[in-house]
Order: sequence, then structure tokens, then C-alpha cells
Amino acid sequence: MKILLRSSLFVFALSATCVSAEVTDAAVGGFTTVNEVTVDASRDVTWKAAIDDIGVWWSSDHTISGDASRLSITPVAQGCFCENFGSGAGVVHLTVTMVNPGVVIRLTGGLGPLGLMGVNGNMTWEFEDVEGGTKVKFTYAVGGYRPDGLDTIAGPVDFVIGEALTRLKAHIETGDPGNADLG
Repeated sequence: MKILLRSSLFVFALSATCVSAEVTDAAVGGFTTVNEVTVDASRDVTWKAAIDDIGVWWSSDHTISGDASRLSITPVAQGCFCENFGSGAGVVHLTVTMVNPGVVIRLTGGLGPLGLMGVNGNMTWEFEDVEGGTKVKFTYAVGGYRPDGLDTIAGPVDFVIGEALTRLKAHIETGDPGNADLG
């Protein structure tokens, strides 16, 4: 099967408005982005949807195959945030390096096109009971080398992560991640 690396792969649309412009730091050698929402659901429901339904709420625009239903997360140490292309082909987007079910999962690696660069990162998804539901916080800290500097892509990466979190919220609350308010 021929897999095309589409130009929309993990859309780093530089002109896009960030859902939550929470790049907490950015420098030539790295950046950190933090996005959070409160979901009107229990922590258990939110965790299960985040992990088990990733192929539903993640945008197909931010996959290699163009089909988010090919995504999966195995929530165990050394588990995989993977995309299956069929016929034994696929890609590891991130590796699970820490998991406390219902509370936190840490995924390590370069998400999307970052995997093609000399970078590494830790993406941490935290789930906390709060009034009104569950606070979900995605933090992604990336460091390494890129000829033009990593600070120049911090905003677009933040957009992709923010969009993902907003789509997760819409998926849980409305059953349709396409209802996400991307502000």
C-alpha cells in the first residue's frame, strides 16, 4: 500500500489561529505548550474516551494516512501511540513511557513531522476531578535541533495539540468531534 505524506500531515498551518495560545516557552532549542479544558464528564469516562476513542476524536488531517480511525494507544509502559497502515505497515508516533490509568499518561517522541527532525519530546496528558467534570491538560515539551530553530514551530504545534484537546471535549460532550469550537 502506498502511503502519501500529505501536505496536511499534522497541519502546521502557520497562519492558523491557535485554539489556546499557551506556548509557555519557546527558544531555538525547544518549546513547551500547555492546553487544558474542562470536560462535562467523569474522569473515568474522559480517560476511556481519550485512550480508547483516539481514532474518533483525533483529526484525520493530522495523520499520515488521512484516516484517524487507524490510530490507537496501548496504555501500558512501552505501549504505542501508533498508526496502522495495514499489511504490516505503520508508524509509531509516540511511545508510552508512564501511565497511571485514569490519572496520567506520558507519551515520548516527536509527534508527526517532529519525528522526522532531530528532536524529542514528552507529551503528558493529565486528568483531574474538578467542579463541573474533569480537567484535561496536555503538556508537550520538545527539545532538540532544527536548522531554523524550534521556536518557529511552537505556535503551529500548539494549534495541533489545542485542536486535538478541543475535539476530545466535543467528542465526549456531544458525540461529534466535528462540533469542536476552534475559536
